[in-house]
Amino acid sequence: MIATDRAIKYDRKKHDNKSLVEIYKGILLPRLIEEKMLSLLRQGKVSKWFSGIGQEAISVGAAMALDKESYILPMHRNLGVFTSRHVPLDRLFKQFQGKNGGFTKGRDRSFHFGTQEYKIIGMISHLGPQMGVADGIALGDMLRKQKGTRPTVVFSGDGGSSEGDFHESINVAAVWDLPVIFIIENNGYGLSTPSNEQFRCKQFIDKAIGYGIEGVQVDGNNVLEVYDTIKLLSEKIAQKNRPFILECMTFRMRGHEEASGTKYVPQELFDMWGKKDPVTNYENYLLEEGALTPTVIEELRAGIKNDIEKALESAMAEQPVKADEAREYTDVYKPYTFKVTEAKSGNKKPKRYIDAVSDGLKQAMQKHPNLILMGQDIAEYGGVFKATEGFVNEFGKARVRNTPLCESAIIGAGFGLSINGYKAMVEMQFADFVTCGFNQIINNLAKSHYRWGQNADVVVRMPTGAGTGAGPFHSQSNEAWFTHTPGLKVVYPAFPSDAKGLLLAAFEDPNPVIYFEHKALYRSISEDVNDDYYTVEIGKARRVLEGKDVSIITYGFGVHWALEALKNMPDVSADLIDLRTLSPLDTEAIYESVKKTGKVIVLHEDTYTGGIGGEISALINENCFEYLDAPVIRCASFDTPIPMGNELEWDFLPKSRFVKQLKQVIAY
Repeated sequence: MIATDRAIKYDRKKHDNKSLVEIYKGILLPRLIEEKMLSLLRQGKVSKWFSGIGQEAISVGAAMALDKESYILPMHRNLGVFTSRHVPLDRLFKQFQGKNGGFTKGRDRSFHFGTQEYKIIGMISHLGPQMGVADGIALGDMLRKQKGTRPTVVFSGDGGSSEGDFHESINVAAVWDLPVIFIIENNGYGLSTPSNEQFRCKQFIDKAIGYGIEGVQVDGNNVLEVYDTIKLLSEKIAQKNRPFILECMTFRMRGHEEASGTKYVPQELFDMWGKKDPVTNYENYLLEEGALTPTVIEELRAGIKNDIEKALESAMAEQPVKADEAREYTDVYKPYTFKVTEAKSGNKKPKRYIDAVSDGLKQAMQKHPNLILMGQDIAEYGGVFKATEGFVNEFGKARVRNTPLCESAIIGAGFGLSINGYKAMVEMQFADFVTCGFNQIINNLAKSHYRWGQNADVVVRMPTGAGTGAGPFHSQSNEAWFTHTPGLKVVYPAFPSDAKGLLLAAFEDPNPVIYFEHKALYRSISEDVNDDYYTVEIGKARRVLEGKDVSIITYGFGVHWALEALKNMPDVSADLIDLRTLSPLDTEAIYESVKKTGKVIVLHEDTYTGGIGGEISALINENCFEYLDAPVIRCASFDTPIPMGNELEWDFLPKSRFVKQLKQVIAY
């Protein structure tokens, strides 16, 4: 029977009464929680609430239709996803109140968390990045099982569709035929900005045409239509991997969050959509169908309200989180015990820097069958620097993947692969291009373990540096952007042997590693490097030269500048410390050297202001002041963008000023 006398028209298809009632329980629970949360908000017992009243049918219909092993990536207004996955209510309420029994130990709020137990990966405040993460999760499923893949479902609002991540992620999914259902909750507003100020297209399914994929539009307030459509799309994906856009037409009956209010919304919209309330309409439909009676409804409501009260009582009883400095630091990284791997044989060959990097990549791929390489032109072409030349022949295109030009989506996909049990490497064609993926690194890779215990097993390779006349967009040194960010490890080798050993160590480490490779060193230096697999410990500096007059602390190209200068200064006895890792810093090696020599110069290619030299100088001042015989000197590049012209570039770089400053600190 198809009802015809309500604002929403339902078609029960093959649903029996039992399944219809289960869906009703599913949509009623988040509504009653919402009502309780709004009451608690007025009482000051919760601090913030993003209401999904009026949109419950989308979350509930989608989540209930999916296999429980399918990952779902929800947003602010998708409480029904969590309740439909049977996340314990007391844990949800503890999360909302910032209690230790929630999912983030009080470190993040509302739905900003994930849980592997329930296969839910929450959002961050920057709308859009979750879509690239969904791509990576789906890629993992597809690689693991080529046919019959389950879908990954990710939510976006109509406002979030303006984000670059929206375009990048759907495009990647289309190009790679990923099993992702992109649900767009089209509720008419992005906070207070109406749709006609957000986009010009009439409907989001039209966008699907541009990506070469299928788009489907449903009544987002019709829980059965959402449920049945998700089932149908899942069946299509099981037959053939591919993405879909699912546009759910709906309306937000309350403010973006409660404090923002709804004064900007015309009353006639509330009147119109109020008649399409997804809970009331579905309830009336079930009464008409005889699947429910008023008495049963009252019993169900009373039972759910009782469950909510008990869960709230448990959450309220838990004490606030107590600060624990040691725990805060410990949780930044996934615990990992490094063990040095020595080369099995003494077989060595002269290898250039680029050869050592390529060798490390190849041996990492051989050791870790779950390692996926991604980057622009890295497959048949071998990358612009040829680090992956020939890899497709050995490992195949499934593991060595050319990507569209979309750094954000691909870094997000790396995180998604990690969530789904893989290791990922993302090559920035040039380190400068990482700006397009900055958000994913800083706010997803770096923070996820601290926030909710999910490590990001991702290595981001960064061909960096000057000396090639490539100008402001291919030569800048940007390592300090990442040393400032807790949760990242930053590696920057100066020699081929370290380049290989540190790269292999980076792939063993389950935490995100930003791995810098100096382009000018790729083919200009060589060294005897072990043919076998071996690792060099991340976080340990290397004393290249030992001396007593002065400590030279540097890394990357700076090590070679210092060596060249010292060859022409035979009377100078210098401790030359190659940091190799910039985060975490080997402060023990730095302090040991400073205490021995009493004079320090920190040399780096990065600009003077904000470079890591300032941090090192401050650390030395705080911890070794009584040992110093002179001020700590920083030798760095000009505080200007890096120019292209040869004479301008070398004037910008600190190499020409290093000898003069070194002599000054020694003579002090």
